[in-house]
Amino acid sequence: MHAEKISEIVAHFIGLFGAATEEARMRSNYLDGARPREADPSLSEDEASSAAFASNLQLKDYDPGVEYRSVSYDINYANSHSFGGVFEETLKKLAEIASRDLSAPHFGANVYLPGEKEEELEVFQGPGSVIGHVAQANMLIDDDQLNMTGEQPELRDTSFVTQRLTEYSETAEVFTPFSNYDRVDTQEGLRAIADDMHEYIQAARANGATTMESGQPQIFVLTDNQLDVIGTYTYVNGQLVEEAPKIDDFMPERGIAKPPTKPEKSDAPVEQDGGSGNSLDVAAGANVLANVVQVTETAIICPVTAVMGNYHQIDAISQFYVYSDRDEIASVFDRDDSATSVANNIAIFERSTYDDGNIKTTEPAAEAIFPTAWRVSVIEGDVSFVNWVEQYHFISDNDTMTVTTTGSQATVLTGGNAAVNLASFLGIGMQYDLIIVGGDILDMNVISQIALLYDNDWIRAEDDAPGATVQSGSNLIWNLASIHNVGANDRFEAMPDHMIQTQKAIEDRDAAMPSGLSHDGNFEGYIGLNVLYITGNLYDVNIIKQVSILGDSDDVTQAVSNILEHNQNVDIKIDTGSNAVVNIAQITDYDTFGQTTYLAGQLYSDAILIQGGLVDHDTSQPQPNSIRLANEVIAFLGEDEPLGASEDVVINAGHDLSWTLAQPADVMQTVVA
Repeated sequence: MHAEKISEIVAHFIGLFGAATEEARMRSNYLDGARPREADPSLSEDEASSAAFASNLQLKDYDPGVEYRSVSYDINYANSHSFGGVFEETLKKLAEIASRDLSAPHFGANVYLPGEKEEELEVFQGPGSVIGHVAQANMLIDDDQLNMTGEQPELRDTSFVTQRLTEYSETAEVFTPFSNYDRVDTQEGLRAIADDMHEYIQAARANGATTMESGQPQIFVLTDNQLDVIGTYTYVNGQLVEEAPKIDDFMPERGIAKPPTKPEKSDAPVEQDGGSGNSLDVAAGANVLANVVQVTETAIICPVTAVMGNYHQIDAISQFYVYSDRDEIASVFDRDDSATSVANNIAIFERSTYDDGNIKTTEPAAEAIFPTAWRVSVIEGDVSFVNWVEQYHFISDNDTMTVTTTGSQATVLTGGNAAVNLASFLGIGMQYDLIIVGGDILDMNVISQIALLYDNDWIRAEDDAPGATVQSGSNLIWNLASIHNVGANDRFEAMPDHMIQTQKAIEDRDAAMPSGLSHDGNFEGYIGLNVLYITGNLYDVNIIKQVSILGDSDDVTQAVSNILEHNQNVDIKIDTGSNAVVNIAQITDYDTFGQTTYLAGQLYSDAILIQGGLVDHDTSQPQPNSIRLANEVIAFLGEDEPLGASEDVVINAGHDLSWTLAQPADVMQTVVA
C-alpha cells in the first residue's frame, strides 16, 4: 500500500514537471523576435524572509487516495452472512439502550437492519426426459428358379410356406404375452403396461412355476424371487445351468456361402496343381438373420435415493421358437447327419453391486467430515427415461432348381443371404449425491423374442442320376436375453425424518441445510452435496421386442447330364440347410451406485421368465404354380452358349446382404418373383 502511494506521488510530480517544461517552451517561442529585457536582480541567499510569509498550516504527506465514509443509516438490503459482526454489534447496542431506558435509533421506512431478510435457496434446472423409440425392419424375398439342363424352369407355388409361418407367428404370440404391447409415449401408457404385467406375474406366481416335460409346445414359466438375489442365474430351455453356451460353438458351416477372406500374403509364387475336376457344389440355404440390441442405462448417477411414493421394479423375459425341418431326400443320396438342428432359449438374470474400484483400508479413522453446503436442482413434474426398441426380419428364400454336372467344377449359390438389425444405446446422465423423488419410481426391463424357421426341403433325383452328399439340417435357432441390474435388492430402508425435512426445505426455498441431512452417515466424507429433487414420478423403462422369421423351403432335382462322361467320377454336394436365426438382447440397468434407497411407500418387485418351443413336422407338399413366365422373360432367360469341358461354372443368385430397411438386392428374384 505504501509503495503504491509513492508511485502515485512520483507520477504526479513527473506530470507537473512535464507541464512546466511545455509552458517554458511556449514562453520562449513567444519571446522570439523581441528585444531582450534586463535581467531581474537575484535575491541574496542570506536575505531573510519577511514576516508576512509565515503560515500556520501544517504540511502533510501527499495522499492521492479518496476514502469514502458512508452515513450510519445507509445499510439497505445488507447480507446477513456478510455483516454478521455488524448485526451482533447492533444487538449489543440495542440491549444497552434498552437497559438505560432510552429510545432506540429511528430508521426510515426503506431502511432494513442486517439479517432482517432471510436468504432464499437458489435452485437450478435439472435434466429433462429422454425417450427413444426405434423400429428396424428387414424384408427380403429371394425365391430363385434355376434349371441347368437348358429347359424352361418349372415354377413352384411357395405360398404354403408363408401360410405356415403366419400360423407359427400366431402360436408364438400366445405364449409370449409381452410381445403384444405397442409403443407408447405417455406416462399413463407406461403405467398401464406395468399394471398389466403386474397382474399377469401375480397370477402366474399364484399358480406356481410350470414345467411341461412332454407335449407340444414345451413351456417353462419361472416367477421365483430368487431372480432378485445377488448373483447370476442362467436358464437354457428351462434348465438352470452354471454357464451360458456360446453361439460360436453352434454356428453352422456355411460352405461356399461364407464371405470371401483375404488371401494370405506370400513372398513365393502360389501354384495350384491339377485340373478343376468334375464336381458340383450347391448351397440353397446358409442364410443368417440376426437381431442384436444392447442397452446400458445410467440416466442418473446417484448413490442415495429417497422415494416419497412407491417403488415398482419389473424384470421380464419371454422367449419362444417354432421350427419345422422335415426333409424328403431320394434314396440315391447320402445324408450327412453329422450336424443336427439346434434350438436354444437362453435367459440370464444378473444382479450385482456397484464397485467404484477404491481399495478399502484399515487405517485409523480420522475426524469425521460431513457436508456443510448444498446445491439443489429441481425438476417440476414427471421424468422419463425410455428406450423402446423393436426389430423385425422376414426373409423368404424358397429356391426351385434342377442341377446337373458339367464335367468341370461348378458351384451354385442361391442362398447365403444375411440380414442384420443392430442397435446400441449408452445413456450417461448427470451425477448427483442425492435424488429425492416426490412421487413413485417405475423401473421396468422387458425382453420379448420370437424366432421362426420353416426349412422343409425336397431333394429328388432322376433315374440313373449320380449319387450326392446331402446336408439338409444343421440349422440354428438362438434366442439370448440378458437383464443385469446394478444395485442390491436389500438396499431399501424406511424414510427418515430428515429426508422429509429436506424435501420441505427445498419446496420452501430454505437455504439452510437440515442438520439431519448434513449428518447422514451416507454422506460422511462429503464437503458439499449435489441434490436433485423431482416433484413428480420417475420412469426408467427399457423394452426390447425381436422377431425373426425365415422361410427356406428348397426343391432340388438332380438331373442326368446329356454327356455320359460327365456323370462318372463326379463329386456332388447339396446343402439346403445351415441357416441361423438369431436374436440377442442385453439390458444393463444401473438402479443405484450406492447401498441405500429410502422408501416411504411400498416396494413391488416382479420378475418372470417364460421359455417355450415348438417343433413342427409339417407334411405340406409343394404345388406347381399356374402362373407362367412371360415370353420376354423367357427370352431374357434364354440358353447360353455351351461351355467347354475345362471351364468352371459359378452361379451366384444369392449372397444378398440386407441391413435395416434395405431392399432386395438380387436382380434375378426381382424379375421372376
